[in-house]
Amino acid sequence: MTETLLAPEIHVPAGTCVAIVAPGGYAPDEAAVGRGIALLEAQGCKVKSYYDHAARHQRFGATDAGRAAHIQQAAADPEVQVVIALRGSYGMSRILPVLNYEALAASGKLFVGYSDITALHLALLAQTGAGGIAGPMLCSDFGAETPSTMTMNSFWRTLTQPTQTIAVEEAGNPALKVAGKLWGGNLAMVVHLLGTPYFPQIDGGILFVEDVNEHPYRVERMLLQLEHAGVLARQKAVLLGDFSNYRLSDYDNGYNFEQMLGYARQHLSAPLLTGLPFGHIADRVSLPVGAHAELESDARGFSLRLSGYPILS
Repeated sequence: MTETLLAPEIHVPAGTCVAIVAPGGYAPDEAAVGRGIALLEAQGCKVKSYYDHAARHQRFGATDAGRAAHIQQAAADPEVQVVIALRGSYGMSRILPVLNYEALAASGKLFVGYSDITALHLALLAQTGAGGIAGPMLCSDFGAETPSTMTMNSFWRTLTQPTQTIAVEEAGNPALKVAGKLWGGNLAMVVHLLGTPYFPQIDGGILFVEDVNEHPYRVERMLLQLEHAGVLARQKAVLLGDFSNYRLSDYDNGYNFEQMLGYARQHLSAPLLTGLPFGHIADRVSLPVGAHAELESDARGFSLRLSGYPILS
């Protein structure tokens, strides 16, 4: 493979070492693993994979003990700089209690993934103040038959540039100019961690959320749970990413995502903005969890300027 899918101004530091771990599910398509590793190598990376397709267990990439050990081993390897999740699905929740978060944070590794990996990022943020990169995973992104150039470029910009600005054209958002800590991820996983030691207590933050296969009323219910728990009243804004792949029925009687959004904007404490290109979609920005964010929006759209996050040296 010679196509790196990277813009000319993006230069991956020579010899960047990437570890592949499977905190959740196993690879449904084993060929995607090979394609993903090949693309990373074409982009100039050295790849160490802790995933063994033959060692998958039930619906998981390995046993609980094995998956937790792989994360810790990747963090302890002095050569590894970036730890990328094989995929999401489910599994992080089972191993949260056994991870050594101080060791993970002290390692300086960049932990990358989204969806189920939200639990790791938020646990790190809650336990140590460190975060991670809500970004591409091996199977669905690097290993896609046609990887997204936009996703690749955003990811490597995030890992190599100390600041970045995400500009979104989206009508209908409230006028706003705020700043705060960026945090969030998959909405179901954010709500799932409420009331646990793995839920970060963020005041004055900018929360981003996305989800897939969730009906609008269930999205509303999860947002209301965050509202009732007092979380949203402490945020400067909530950024909604992609919410797709749900199915409406006659029973909904016209209650679609737009109807839900109208209700939520009237009843939630924090301003709600839509259009963030993040979620279970091919073209996706990478977001450094725990970064400083400056958000400015008007009738035409919004800009999100990010800084103060770790990058590759």
